[in-house]
Amino acid sequence: MRGVVFDGDRPRVVDDLDVRAPGPGEVLVAVLAAGLCHSDLSVLDGTIPCPVPVVLGHEGAGVVEETGPGVTHVAPGDHVVLSTLANCGTCPECGRGRPAMCRYSIGRPGRPFTRGGERLHQFAATSVLAERTVVRAVQAVRISHGIPPASAAVIGCAVLTGVGAVRNRARVAQGDSVVVIGAGGVGLNVVQGARLAGASTVVAVDSNPARSGPARRFGATHFVTEAGAGVTTGPSEVRAILPDGADHVFECVGDASLVRQAVGLLGPHGQAVLLGVPPAGAQASFAVSSLYLDKAVLGCRYGSSRPQYDIALYARLYGEGRLLLDELVTRTYPVEDFAEAVADTRGGRVTRAVLTFAPS
Repeated sequence: MRGVVFDGDRPRVVDDLDVRAPGPGEVLVAVLAAGLCHSDLSVLDGTIPCPVPVVLGHEGAGVVEETGPGVTHVAPGDHVVLSTLANCGTCPECGRGRPAMCRYSIGRPGRPFTRGGERLHQFAATSVLAERTVVRAVQAVRISHGIPPASAAVIGCAVLTGVGAVRNRARVAQGDSVVVIGAGGVGLNVVQGARLAGASTVVAVDSNPARSGPARRFGATHFVTEAGAGVTTGPSEVRAILPDGADHVFECVGDASLVRQAVGLLGPHGQAVLLGVPPAGAQASFAVSSLYLDKAVLGCRYGSSRPQYDIALYARLYGEGRLLLDELVTRTYPVEDFAEAVADTRGGRVTRAVLTFAPS
């Protein structure tokens, strides 16, 4: 079968992958669509350390082909969105309703794939850039057959991370003010999460002026553009909109230099939520006094999500016309065009590139 394999040097689209059958508590899924996330690109450039060779991809949707013993909540033929949380369900964190904190879901890659007799690693417990993948049953969430696969795929990371950060971590309240630094796939979902929460002012900040339209469509009341490398907050422009500071600032770029600026844009009792992934070991600094007046800096993993609940909720909101999914997908590519999708993503030409698998 086809898939995208990274060997530590460069990614390759191959056609000779094999995946084992599902074991107890596992599900075999035929992948229909897989979003290309910056976390995948971060594996390629070394920002996210990952054992190799590895099958890439972690944002996907597909159809259940086979279930292992003990799986009852999904069955062959069900359409599912996959999450990256292979949580155990029995540890104290899972018992507290915090599956994103389950130690068994962090940094323990499986190796269900083989190629030419060599075992390959699984990225983020999913590896959806393959025609078929095996995941823990808890990672598969059944959705309506009516959601287009490319739109369903982006729920699995961009939506869970962005909307989840607003709902589950920051707990944005009606009337709050929000600043979103970086209006890519995750940032736009923070924007629409803020809209759904009833935020009164939502300021999107991005170096790419072409993202103004999408940001406003997703719910931004203001858009600030700054020229130059990377994204900068343009503190004076944001302060002109929110002179007393923001209730919530979300850093969605993964640039440690922006953390200080995010903290500086907070108002009393404000909180900066860090969603971007900087290089391992990156450090940020800010004046300790800047946290007085009950300000806070919050980390957030995967939107602090509870995927079995949250994915079903987001699918329902999409069906009601309240959550935008189709608009996130700028372009779909056959998996053979993986290199072009990477180039378009790195060049800022797409909000979300989605790879698809036509029958081979």
